[in-house]
Amino acid sequence: MTAEGRGAPAGVSRVVVVGAGVVGLSCAWSLQRLGVEVEVVDRGHVGSGSSWGNAGFVSPSLTAPLPEPSILRYGLRAVVDPRSPVALPIPPTARTLTFLARMVGHCTSARWERAMRVYRALNEQIFEAFDEQRAGGVQASTIETDLLVAFRHPSEAGGVLAELQGVAATGQEVAVEILTGDQARAVEPHLSAEISTAVVVRGQRYITPSAYVSALAHQVRIRGGRITEETAVTGVQRRSDRVVVTGTDRELEADAVVLAAGSWLSPLARPHGVRVPVQAGRGYSFTVACHDPLTVPVYLPSPRVAIAPDGDRARLAGIMEFADADAPPVRGRIPSMVRAVRPLLAGMDLDDRADEWVGPRPLTSDGIPLVGATRTPGVFVAGGHGMWGVTLGPLTGRLLAGVLVTGRAAPELRPLNPLR
Repeated sequence: MTAEGRGAPAGVSRVVVVGAGVVGLSCAWSLQRLGVEVEVVDRGHVGSGSSWGNAGFVSPSLTAPLPEPSILRYGLRAVVDPRSPVALPIPPTARTLTFLARMVGHCTSARWERAMRVYRALNEQIFEAFDEQRAGGVQASTIETDLLVAFRHPSEAGGVLAELQGVAATGQEVAVEILTGDQARAVEPHLSAEISTAVVVRGQRYITPSAYVSALAHQVRIRGGRITEETAVTGVQRRSDRVVVTGTDRELEADAVVLAAGSWLSPLARPHGVRVPVQAGRGYSFTVACHDPLTVPVYLPSPRVAIAPDGDRARLAGIMEFADADAPPVRGRIPSMVRAVRPLLAGMDLDDRADEWVGPRPLTSDGIPLVGATRTPGVFVAGGHGMWGVTLGPLTGRLLAGVLVTGRAAPELRPLNPLR
C-alpha cells in the first residue's frame, strides 16, 4: 500500500486527538472544517506541554533542523559546563545518551541540507496556515514584525549568517540586514551597550502562545468539539473497524486517532510501528517587567535565549535540557538564564520575574517531525516538531486533516513519514 493510502479509513466521521497543544488543537480545528467530529484528550490541560510558555516566534527564516554541524563543536563542551544553556541530567540515562548519539550522526552538512529542503516545503506555507485559522475564527493576534538577532562580539554572527545562507540556498526567501550595536539599540532600546552587532531578519511574526492556544481551544469547543483535560491516554488499539483509545477512566471509540502527545508520544506510537524516538528537550521561560514595551522580538544566540513581548512585560525563553518530560524543574536553570542575559539587556527588571514555566519540546534525532499514518489503520501521528511546534502547528493540522479525509498525502508530508 502506498504512503498516501496507508491507514486512511473510508468515511472518517469521528476522530480522537490525543494532545491539546497547538499541534493537536490545529489537527482538531482542521478536521472540523472538513466536517469531522472531534474529541481532544490531554493528560494535563490545554497547552500544558510545550505550547504554553515558549517564546512564540513564528519565524520561517529561522525554522531549520536542530541537528547541524556546529553541534559537534559546541555540544560536548556545552553539556559539561554548568553555565551552559544545554543541559543533561546527572547521571544521564541510557535512553538520552542513545538519542544524543543518533542526533550527532545527523550533524553533517549534507544531512542538514537535505533536511532543510524538507523544511523549505513547509516553511513556505506557515503564514498561510496561520492566516487561514484567523479567517476561520481563531481570535488571537499574529503580529507581523522583524526579528533582531543580537551579538556581543561581531565574530559570533558568523554561525547565524551561515545558517541563514543555508536556508536561502534551498530557494526559501530570507531578507536580512546587518546592524551595528548603535543601530540595533535604535531598533530595540532594551539591548545594552555590550551588544556590538545584530542581524535583522525581515518579515517574521510572533504570537503570545498561551493566548493563541486558548483561542484555538475555544474555537474547537464552539464548533462542537469536546476537550477532555486531566485524562492520560494509556494505549490505542484497533478493534475490528474502530480505533479504541484507552484513558485513565474510560475508553473512546472513533474512526481514527491522531497522536499529538508531544514528548509523551513514543510509548503510544511505538506499538504502531513508529520507531523514531521522541526525546524531551525541556525549555524554561519567565516574564519580566520592562520600563518601556519591547519593540521587536529578540534572539540572543550566545546564551540561546529568545525574548518576546508579552503584554507590558517581556517573556524570556531558553535552555535545552535533555531530561524526562515529567521531571520536576531544576531550580538553578532560570537563575542561570538571568546571569547569562543580564549584561546584554537594559531597561528590564530581571529580578521582577513571574510566570515561571518549564515545558518539554518533542525532539527527533534527525530534526524532522513525524506526521502521517502509522502501521495500524486509523492511527496517525503528529509530533516531533522540536522547537517549531507553534510555528508548524497550524500547517501540520491542515496537511494531516487532508490525509485523514481524502486518504492522500501532500508531497511535502512524505519525508515526515512516521515509519521512516
